[in-house]
Amino acid sequence: MTDLKKRSLFKAVALSAMAAAALAACGKKEEAPTAAAPAPEPATASAPAPAKPEPLKVGFVYVGPVGDGGWTFAHDNARKALEKEFGDRISTTFVENVHEGPDAERVVRDLVSQGSKLVFTTSFGFMEPTLKVAQDHPDVKFEHATGYKTAPNMRTYDSRTYEGAYLAGVVAGAMTKSNTLGVVGSVPIPEVLRNINSFTLGAQSTNPKIKTKVVWVNDWNNPPKETEAATSLINGGADVLFQNTDSPAVLKTAESMGKRAFGWDSDMTAYGPKAHLGSAIINWTPYYTKTVSEVLDGKWTTGETWYGVKDGAMDLVSLASDVPDNIKTKLDEIKAGLKDGSFQIWKGPITDNTGKEVMAKDQVADDKFLRGIMFYVKGVEGKVPGEQK
Repeated sequence: MTDLKKRSLFKAVALSAMAAAALAACGKKEEAPTAAAPAPEPATASAPAPAKPEPLKVGFVYVGPVGDGGWTFAHDNARKALEKEFGDRISTTFVENVHEGPDAERVVRDLVSQGSKLVFTTSFGFMEPTLKVAQDHPDVKFEHATGYKTAPNMRTYDSRTYEGAYLAGVVAGAMTKSNTLGVVGSVPIPEVLRNINSFTLGAQSTNPKIKTKVVWVNDWNNPPKETEAATSLINGGADVLFQNTDSPAVLKTAESMGKRAFGWDSDMTAYGPKAHLGSAIINWTPYYTKTVSEVLDGKWTTGETWYGVKDGAMDLVSLASDVPDNIKTKLDEIKAGLKDGSFQIWKGPITDNTGKEVMAKDQVADDKFLRGIMFYVKGVEGKVPGEQK
């Protein structure tokens, strides 16, 4: 290689190196400074969730066993419906087979001591014990079934069972062959007398020839006594039986002796399917749901409540297949009239079984009258226990 070529080559290499250095220097000048990463925000502590309110504790006092198939069974079905409706907003408990009297007071006090803030006592004989405990615990709400005494924190409630009794009577009057009806009575108080009389009035509306015999057992739930009473009535000529007692013993007796009868408070069809003409049932769920809602919402007030057919609390269900169609139509008309107020069961003229007029022509009984009934209407045989001769 000549000197000239060598010098040219060295010059080219030098120039190339200088250009590369210049480009590198320019690249460093144009490069944007790297931004520092933002500092993380300090973690904020989450607010604690609001404390869940304690469930409302609701206690029930039952006069009979939950499996009686009648009165107590109906109340307990409503209690179960409350649990389903309100979920974990409430908790319920019950005590069954509670005797009316001092034992009832002990049971009510025990429920309060366990934290119950709403207590339902479900029999007439629980009235005085409930009132006594209510006076000692003004912060607890008490509900007493079938009674008439109230307090600032004690309310009474009832179902118009006489409507179901009347509907059963309509069927009984049409189905009897002997024109003799039998009633097994529990305790001779206005509630029960009202039902016996209403049953008789209903029967007279379809058969003016009927007469009603009554045997009292002086107990709400006593299957042996109920069986004995039912047997006595059948032996005395009754071929259709009605009851104001809590067990299905009357229906069972009718089944075994080839007669007809009704279920009471709950659908008792299964206990005597051949004898069963229908069941006058009570649905306590509407009232219990309303009451619990009022307590939860702080809107509960004392007073008296009486639910019937129009409130969905009373009905005659599971009619026998041999009940005539015209009677079924009549029942539907009566129910519709009870719902809209166009039909009145207790409308004069009505006389008692001594011939005394107790309601004048076109007079309609108010609730005060109905709650004070202590007589038999015309057509019912005998005297009310304790009635003066």
